[in-house]
Order: sequence, then C-alpha cells, then structure tokens
Amino acid sequence: MSFLGLLLPNIASTSTKRPFSPPLGNRVPWKPRFLPTTKTIRLFSSNHGLPPLPYRFDTGIALFAKRTPRPFPPPFLSPPSGSFSDPLSTHHQSRDRRARVNGDIILGRTNGDDAVFASDYFICANDGVGAWTTRPRGHAGLWSRLILHFWATALREDAIKYQTIEERLAYKPDPVACLQQAYENTVKATAEPVDWQGTTTAAGAQIHFKSLDGGKKTVPLLYVTNLGDCQVMVLRPKDGAVVYKTKEQWHWFDCPRQLGTNSPDTPEKDAVMDVVEIRVGDVVLAMTDGVIDNMWEHEIVESVVQSVERWERGDGGNVEGDRTGGANGGMKFAAEELVTAAKMVALDPYAESPFMEHAIEEGLASIGGKLDDISVVAALVKNNETWQAS
Repeated sequence: MSFLGLLLPNIASTSTKRPFSPPLGNRVPWKPRFLPTTKTIRLFSSNHGLPPLPYRFDTGIALFAKRTPRPFPPPFLSPPSGSFSDPLSTHHQSRDRRARVNGDIILGRTNGDDAVFASDYFICANDGVGAWTTRPRGHAGLWSRLILHFWATALREDAIKYQTIEERLAYKPDPVACLQQAYENTVKATAEPVDWQGTTTAAGAQIHFKSLDGGKKTVPLLYVTNLGDCQVMVLRPKDGAVVYKTKEQWHWFDCPRQLGTNSPDTPEKDAVMDVVEIRVGDVVLAMTDGVIDNMWEHEIVESVVQSVERWERGDGGNVEGDRTGGANGGMKFAAEELVTAAKMVALDPYAESPFMEHAIEEGLASIGGKLDDISVVAALVKNNETWQAS
C-alpha cells in the first residue's frame, strides 16, 4: 500500500483490494463484521440547466454492502444538534444529515466503500480501497464519493456552456479532464482541517452523439472513462451480445490503479477513455468489482438479457407506460437481479469465481466467491423526446 501498513490476503472469501504499495510480508487476515441485506436506491439527480441531447439514459441502481459504511466525518457531515437553544426547524443546518462539501450536497450514494451516481447523461461507479478502514484517518468511502461528486459536477459545468443547437453539435466532451479536476478538488477537500486519507478506482460513462448530414441525423456515442478495476459494459440485449467493455488496470494482482493518498496514478496520466458508437435499446452497466470478481461475462449478459425479457413480460412490478427493452423501471429490476446473482456467489465459500481463478493463476490459495461491496448502475439508451422541441 502507498502508506506503510498491512497487505491483506489474496483469499477469495476474506479479500479486499489493496492500496498501492511495494509488496510487504506479514499479511493480516480481514473478516467482515456482518452482512447487510441488498438495498436498491433510485437516485433523482437533477439535470437542471443542462441542454437537452438527442439521447438520454433511463437508469436503475442496486447495491449490496459487505459492511456498514463509515459515517462521513466533519465538515462533510454536520454535527447533530447539541443544545435545547438550537432552532427546532428540521431545515436548520444542524439537523440536516445530508453530506455536504463546499456548501453543496454531495452527489451520488455511498455503498460500503463504493459510490455510485446516475443521471440522464452520466453514470458512474467508484470503488474505494477498503484497507484504508484500518487507518485512523483512512476513509475510502469518502474518497470514492467525493471523486464522484466533483466528476459529475465538472461534467455538468462543462456541458452547460453549450446551449444552442449549433454549440451542442460541435461540443466534444472531455471526461478525463473533468476527472482530473475532480481528483484535484478531492485532494483539496480532504486536506483540511484533517488529512482524510483514502484511494478509489473510477469508471464512468457519459452519453453524447455525433451528427450526420449537417445535424439532420444523429448517432448516440458513449464516452467511457476508466481507471482501475471497476467496469463499464455495453450490452445489446436483443442480440445477447457485449458491444464493449473496459479493461481492468492493475499494478499487480488485487492492487488496481487508484486515485488518492500516496498513489502515483492520476487521471490525466493513467485514465483510459474510449468513444463507443452505440444504439437506442443498448444497456450500459457501470459496475464495481464485486460483480466482475464473482460473475463471468456470459453470466452477466445472461442475467441482464433475462431480466429485460421478464420485464417486458410484466415481471418485476406494475408500472404505467412502455416496458420495451427495460423502459420505465426495467433497469432497476435488471440491476437488482444482477446484484442478487453476484451476491449469491460472493457468499458461497465453495463457488467457482473469476477472482478465485485469477488468484490460482497467481499461485495463491483461493476458493469460493469474493465477499465485497457490490454496486450496479444499469442504464437504457433511449431517444430524448425533448430534443426535437429544443
């Protein structure tokens, strides 16, 4: 690890990824305290002020945490009221329990050491390196969430500059530059008044488009950025095919590239950005390694395809409107099913898993699934009805 501390064992049933460091001996086992149940969250992330694009995401999120996340420390979470003289209004800052940075509510959702975000135009999954929980000033969940917050904020501030149709047709997103800005802002935010330490991986997908025939026709594009071992995967459910997926980045086995305390990695130097041509009806997944360490690619594809088919048949809840391709709630259903499938393997000490296979290839004793935070954001690519009216 980048700080001189412990390295955790490469045993699937008791493993967590490691911060960057030279290899050290005397590895100390780690065990989870307890196993919370799966939680599903819908994020209502505002796109206020953003100009409409011809395409958008219809999103759903599902989460499973291997342990309860550490509470955010001051000044990110305001302290509780400590006096009878404090105002009784629930709107008073002393009673507002939402985490904030620089006066703004922190975007996204924490899941153990993971953090996720979903909006009409951007999805993201970050995985904080869990070994920082052993340090007094370590807070991987804070780092993963702040990187996410500042990244989504920078992307929005960049896109909002281009309001006219002509400007939007000429605009080219730069998510790596925005991630670099997010990284620098997080370093500043965690430095004072206490040096909160941590590292996190990052993976995000921003939807955009390219114009044809002078803007008369458009094709959806996906700007995918990755640093570390989370994954963005694009599926075409009707074909049962993987259109695209990111590649994991490692320093060595179970020590991914990561942003944060003492890590040599930076977005501008190490992040990989790809522009992928996609179609309406494609499903974009942003997943932490709690999924891909426990499920092979074909299992992920099968889970999503079956979820979409079941949703179209009417499973997963009653909703009004079109259910084609997983619309109007189907992405939430698909994310839940995928998290459930990954969780089953993670909790099975005798299961075969990708993580176990990779560990054995490295010459390490390993058996069963890998217990980890499991976070999934599923996004259906749709036409944006507001585009024509703009």
